[in-house]
Amino acid sequence: MKLIELKIKGISYSETQSGAYALILSEVSGNRKLPIIIGGFEAQAIAIGIEEEVKPSRPLTHDLFKDFANIFEVSIKKVIIHKLIDGVFFSNIICVKNNVEKILDSRTSDAIAMAIRFEAPIFIYESIIKSAGFTSNRKTESKKMKSDKNWMDKTTEIDKKNKLPSNLKNLSKSELNNLLKKLVANEEYENAAKIRDLISKKNV
Repeated sequence: MKLIELKIKGISYSETQSGAYALILSEVSGNRKLPIIIGGFEAQAIAIGIEEEVKPSRPLTHDLFKDFANIFEVSIKKVIIHKLIDGVFFSNIICVKNNVEKILDSRTSDAIAMAIRFEAPIFIYESIIKSAGFTSNRKTESKKMKSDKNWMDKTTEIDKKNKLPSNLKNLSKSELNNLLKKLVANEEYENAAKIRDLISKKNV
């Protein structure tokens, strides 16, 4: 299966879920983006890994693991996001010692935090990003919205606080897809991920 390399675009605080963050990954050679909802500790670990100038007074878990791996001459070759089930992403960390590869099952947030520290590439299978990723093209989306006056009705409008409508479960797949288009056009990837997962469940 084809692997797509990803890079970290950014981390944003969740306005709809207390203590949660949206980690945004994007294609290295493309314009698709993949939002992953993570917890506060995981967001901190990733952010500290990115900001080289920020050093905690005591080593975090991921930093300790890196020191441990370095002592025993274990390196991380790459991280692969290989599965998506009910909105949860599953990842493998590919480790190498003496030219022998070993695969470790990992939470995606932990795998990415480790990839940053080892400067290892992050990959995802094409089939996963195709089903869970978003392509943001403001010009295209804007033209599409203007050409269809009924693409979003009153039942799917987002209020000023950027919250999703309360009747999501009652919306049809068509209404959910229209809502998803608007969220992606506005780059509201956290909410878009929630709609994506809801559409996925309706397809089962």
